[in-house]
Parts: sequence; C-alpha cells; structure tokens
Amino acid sequence: MMITRILTFFFSTGFAMRVRGLEITDSLRFIPAITTAANRFLRNLSSKEKLKNYINKVLDAIKTLTISFSPGDITFQITAEEKEMYYSTDYEQTFTELFESLGSIAKEACQSICFFIDEIQYMRKEDISALICALHRVSQKGYPLMLIGAGLPKVFQFIGNARTYAERIFRYEEIDSLTDDEARDAIIVPAEEECKKYEPAAVDEIIRETGSYPYFIQEFCYQVWNNADGDTISLKDVKGSEKQYIETLDNGFFMVKFERCTDREKNFMYAMVDCGELPCTISNVAKNMQKQVTQISPIRAQLINKGLIYAAKYGEIDFTVPKFDEFLIRKRS
Repeated sequence: MMITRILTFFFSTGFAMRVRGLEITDSLRFIPAITTAANRFLRNLSSKEKLKNYINKVLDAIKTLTISFSPGDITFQITAEEKEMYYSTDYEQTFTELFESLGSIAKEACQSICFFIDEIQYMRKEDISALICALHRVSQKGYPLMLIGAGLPKVFQFIGNARTYAERIFRYEEIDSLTDDEARDAIIVPAEEECKKYEPAAVDEIIRETGSYPYFIQEFCYQVWNNADGDTISLKDVKGSEKQYIETLDNGFFMVKFERCTDREKNFMYAMVDCGELPCTISNVAKNMQKQVTQISPIRAQLINKGLIYAAKYGEIDFTVPKFDEFLIRKRS
C-alpha cells in the first residue's frame, strides 16, 4: 500500500519514473552499485542540450565518490592531476553531492528517480548514514528522488542509530503475515483461474498450518496442487500433502538459515525454544544455557546481525521467521 501511494503521487506529477533495485549482500560493494545505477539513470535521461551541464555535475560527483572512497573500482581514465582535483575526505558530503546532482537533473528533465534497496539492515553503518544524509538534503530541496527500502525488524533501530533525524524523512510500514481474508484470496483466486476450487475446510487447514505467511502458503499450495486429483481440492488432499510441505521447508528454507549458524548460536536458539513461549527474555535464555546474560549477549548480537532473531520488546527476543521454533524442535528430536 505504501509503495502504491508513493508511486501514485509521483505519477500524478506527470514525471516519468526511473527505478533501480539493489539487494544488500556481503559481496555487494555499495559505492559501485550506486554509481552504476546513477550512470544508468543518465543514459535514460534526455540528451537535450539544456541537460549537459547537469549531466556533467553528476559525472563529476561519480568521479569524486569513486576516486575518494572506492579507488579499486575505477573504470575510467584519470590523470594524477585529476585524481588530486577530485579527491575528497568527506564521504557523507560527497555522497550527498551525488544525490543532489541526480535530483536536480531529474527535476529539470521532468522525471523522478527511485532506488529500491532490499535487505537494508545489512548496509554498513557509514553507508546508511551517508544515504540518510543525502536523502535529507534532497528532500529539503524538493527534488524528485526517493528511496524505498525493505528489511528485517531490526531496521528501525539500525536506521535510528545511524541518524537521529531519520524518523522524520522515512515513512515506516510494517509488513507481516496476511490477514485471513488475504490468505484465502491467495489460495483460492489462483486456483479459480485454473478452473479448480478448494473445499472451505481445505482452505482453513492451509491457513492454520502456514500461519498465513505468504511464502509458506505458496509452498504448501504447490505441494497440494501437485498431489490433488480432480477439480476440487479437499481437506484430505491438504492433509496428504502436509508431510511433504514440511519436509520441503525443513530441507530448504529453514535448513539454509540454520546452517549459517555456529554451534554456540544453534545452542542459543535451542535455549529460546526451551523457554516454552516466544518472545522470550534474554534472562530465561541465559538460564536455560546455564550462563550469565553477559556471557551470551555477544551470541544474541551475532544472531540479530544474521537476521535470525530480533528484539521484539525491551529485553525480549523472537525469531524473524514464523515457525522456526517448530523446525528446531523437529531438528532436535
């Protein structure tokens, strides 16, 4: 809904929307990714004479950012004199100048620019700080440049710690499991388009088993669809597919996350399950591990950084993925 409202606003201005997506990973180099996106924006803009000065400003900003803070990614010819001229020691200011130049050319060309950044919680602190600073300046000047970011629950604290004014320049929308009505539509509508239907009890069972989590619905319905005969999917068909559905999640979706953890981290998560109810307190986890809270706090931080758990409330933690506790119970049995 948030993305739809934002895009509707920009389209109502008559501006064309230019979009570039990034996914933050351990191997992603942020500066080359941003400068590559900026160059692509330039190629999509009009080549009218009136834009040449704006284009040169963007290119200069790209040179300064790359030469100063990502010299290993230089792909253009540069003399020693130019290298000295473009060199900067202020990362945030240089990054801001790039966004300002992009915003000004977008406004002049009657176009809007949007960066989509996924897994934003994995950005380096200095990168997210520079990004927020740049967006703040662009917002103040009314340039048609925007960011839509997505991340795990820790992103609220992560962004707030990077810049104290971050809450004023971002609009936050929490995306959770589907409502029951949304889940029913997700199950029923695709089947109807293929001239099949579900018995009401079959739909209720899928919702119960998946907790209305979108990916789980997709995976469960995939197994049911492959196993069911006839034009009507029954409760029996769903029940008959549950084992295969769970095995698929355990051997893929859950296992990939589990195997990223060290033995100490796995023991920490088992101790969370032993609390009996989630979210659980860090003190109860420590008690189950027969450790002091200070001894296990580094493990907690590591698991939060890996995106497996998050601080649900002050002093409480939970898994970021639904039903991960049930997987751990099956894994240990």
